[in-house]
Amino acid sequence: MALPEIVPIRVKPRHPDLFARLPHDLFKPLASPNHERYWMLLTVLHRQRFGPDAPLPPAEGLPTREIIADIEQLLEDNDPWVDDEDGSTTASTATSINARANIILIRLVDTGWLERGRHGAERVISMSPQVGHFLDQLISFADSGPVYVGAKIHSIEGLIDRVQEEEAGGDVLMEAAQQTRNLLQYVRNTGTVVRDMMASLRNTTKAREFVRQFFDDYIEKVFLGDFRALRTQGDHPLSKRYAIIRRVDAIDESPIDRERLINWYEENQFQGNRPRAEVQYERDLFRLRELSRLDEYLDRLDNELRRANRQATVYLDYTIRTVRPIDQMVRDAIKVLEQGTGHLVPDPFPPGSLASQGALALSRTRTPRPKAAPLRVVQPTPRELAVARLSQRAMHARMVYGPKMTEYLLSQVGEANVSNDTLATGTVPQGRAYQELSRIAFHLRAGDVAAKQVARSQTPGFIVTPMGDAEEEHPFISGATFDVARRMLRKTS
Repeated sequence: MALPEIVPIRVKPRHPDLFARLPHDLFKPLASPNHERYWMLLTVLHRQRFGPDAPLPPAEGLPTREIIADIEQLLEDNDPWVDDEDGSTTASTATSINARANIILIRLVDTGWLERGRHGAERVISMSPQVGHFLDQLISFADSGPVYVGAKIHSIEGLIDRVQEEEAGGDVLMEAAQQTRNLLQYVRNTGTVVRDMMASLRNTTKAREFVRQFFDDYIEKVFLGDFRALRTQGDHPLSKRYAIIRRVDAIDESPIDRERLINWYEENQFQGNRPRAEVQYERDLFRLRELSRLDEYLDRLDNELRRANRQATVYLDYTIRTVRPIDQMVRDAIKVLEQGTGHLVPDPFPPGSLASQGALALSRTRTPRPKAAPLRVVQPTPRELAVARLSQRAMHARMVYGPKMTEYLLSQVGEANVSNDTLATGTVPQGRAYQELSRIAFHLRAGDVAAKQVARSQTPGFIVTPMGDAEEEHPFISGATFDVARRMLRKTS
């Protein structure tokens, strides 16, 4: 009997469509040989014309002659430009500076950075809101400084208080989740920045340059703004992270708050799509509960900083010990001998022969490496293929992940609570799902805060409640007793 072929499940990739909001050719100027000059021009236009710090431009746009004047000023200060790969003549010395400014303006319009329009008889230039916001994000990224963890924690705590006490909408919860995500990402990436910076400093040969880069880049730019207070003060705002997590759990366990927030997501984000609103709500709560992992990121950052400090100390110690005025000592010794004063001259060299056969290093002998054998091509037999497919099916039947657990609970749990002795365990997938529920109940009963959060997140839409400490005998699996109920929303009057 032929075994049915197992067809792998293909999951449709989900990724945000960047070019649905931005023009397709937007990155061409920043990828050209003149990328630094284009970036300088865009920052100048953002600061003087289109950015939040610039004067409010007219609604119809700025006159083209003003933008041309800004580009001409930049060409006078930063010249010459080089020819682009597409044949643009921005660097041609035969054309006037006004013609070159017009060529650059046309390229910015063609690639989508600027938009050209007309107001009456006058030509005007504007920048779309999407491109302006994207340019503002790029400038903020390029000009970002140290992050103060304490200020971020205070901000997140204030937003959670508004959600819990002032009954704010889901927009406040989304902002708190986004700030938490950004904070964790910054702390996690800081260790990588320290490692990359120390790798670049290894190529520095001069001690003066090493010290300058170490203190400028490492101390001023890489450290978190309040890193010292973070590790020395017991009352640092970071100590409130577990209180924030408890408040998040209280919001999730309150049927009124949960329904109010999911209703906001459903009405304002997903236009009546209840399942997507619940998924987004659970995702934001998960991001807030990730604050418990901040200790793990900080410990990893501590290890990177200690390694960087050791490398800097060893390099500076080696430089100080090896840089000695040997040449000057030799010249002084020769000068004393030429004068014939008879004074003893200190010997700058160690005792013994400066060069001898015994001091020479042994020659290196190359060991021939054996030639690699050619790869053998083995064709599996039908029996081996059948055994592999059986193993794959058996492994798949024993795997318990989110969709399978949800499917099992939907088939077993109705509107009321269901105890563990009524759950079906007749098949292997059912037995494995029951085993995972028993393990989740154990962590909810005896685990720490982090273990309870992870266990609670493995059954979305359902509540597992451990019942007592006594274990119950089961035909196949023994463990703590528990109840399973579907998370229901209470309607408020």
